[in-house]
Amino acid sequence: MQENFAGRWRRRTVLAAAAALVAAAAGLGAPAGEARAAEQVTLGALRFTSHAPSFIAYERGYFADEGLEVELKFFQAAQPIAVAIASGDIDFGVTALTGGFYGLADKGAVKVVGGLYTEKPGVPGMAILASNQAWEAGLKSPADLAGHSWAMTQQGSSFHYVAGLIAEQNGFELSDIALKPLQKVPAMIGAVKSGQVDAMAMVPHVAVPLDEAGAAKIIGWVRDLGRFQVTSVFTSTENVEEHPDTVERFMRAYKKGIADYAAAFLDPEASEAEVEAVVDVIHKYVYTDRPRDKAAPAIKAGAVYLSEGAALDVVDIGRQLAWFQKHGLAPESLTLETFVDLRFVDTIE
Repeated sequence: MQENFAGRWRRRTVLAAAAALVAAAAGLGAPAGEARAAEQVTLGALRFTSHAPSFIAYERGYFADEGLEVELKFFQAAQPIAVAIASGDIDFGVTALTGGFYGLADKGAVKVVGGLYTEKPGVPGMAILASNQAWEAGLKSPADLAGHSWAMTQQGSSFHYVAGLIAEQNGFELSDIALKPLQKVPAMIGAVKSGQVDAMAMVPHVAVPLDEAGAAKIIGWVRDLGRFQVTSVFTSTENVEEHPDTVERFMRAYKKGIADYAAAFLDPEASEAEVEAVVDVIHKYVYTDRPRDKAAPAIKAGAVYLSEGAALDVVDIGRQLAWFQKHGLAPESLTLETFVDLRFVDTIE
C-alpha cells in the first residue's frame, strides 16, 4: 500500500519542482537594486548531533541562500515540537514521530515532508543502555529487559516505540517492561546513571561517553531491531498548502546540510580538516558546556546515518503508524495520506 502511495505522489513532485522554478523566475523579475526580504521561519530541534543538518544549514548560510531567515528554537523532547508547530509557535520540526504528533496529524494540523536519522546496520546509532545496578543484577542484553524498568520522555515517544521493538523481537509483552515517562532527555540520563531506572535507549554521542566513563553499560544497539527511520522533517499543513515554495526552499537548504554532514562523518575518505570543520559547527549547539577539545570525541562518536536527500522511508513510517495504532497511541482513523506529503523529497521503498 505504501509503495502505491509513493507512486501517486511522484507526479506531484514534478509539479512542485516546476512551481518552484516559476517562483524563482518571478523573483528574478524584481526591479534592479530591490532585494527580496528574507522570510522569517522558526525551526524546532534538539541539541543532538543527529540534528546537525539544522546547525550546518544555518551556520553555512544555506537557509539564507534560499531567502530564509531561520531562528533555531530548542526543546528537550520530541512531542512538544509537534505541539509547537500545530500552535504556530514554530514553522518546522526535526524529530521523531510521536503519539502527540499522530493526534495532531489526525486533526489535519501537521505534515511530514522528509526523513532524516535512520537506524541502519553497519552505522553507529542509538545504543541500549543498562544502569550499573541493573547490569550487576543480570540485565546483560535487550532480551533480559522483561521485568525491568525503562526510561522514556513521554508515553507515545520514540523511546516508547523502541521498548516495543525490543519486546517484539525477544518474544515478550510490552507490558512486561515497567515504562517510566520522565518528560525530558536529561531526566532519563540522570535516572539511569543513578540507578533509579534500569535501562533506556540513547543517541550515541550521549551513550558512548556514558559507557566509557563507567556510568552505564551498553547492552545492545537499536540498529539490530530492524528497519527504523527515527526522525522526520515536518511542518504545518498550512505551510504545505499555502506556502509550498517556502517548504521547497527550506528542504533544499536542509538537504545541503545533510550532504555536508555525510561527507564529513559518514565518508571514510573525509579529510581531517573537513571533519573538524563540521565538529566546530556542531559544538556551537551540542556540549556547549565543554571545551571544544573535550566535546569533540563525543560529537564524533555521535555520528548516525542521515537519509540522503532527506528521503522518506514510507514503508517504515507506515509500520510505525500501525504499531502506535495497535497500542492505542495513534487514532485508528489516521492514514499515511493524511499526514505525509511527498512533493519535496524522494522515497525509500
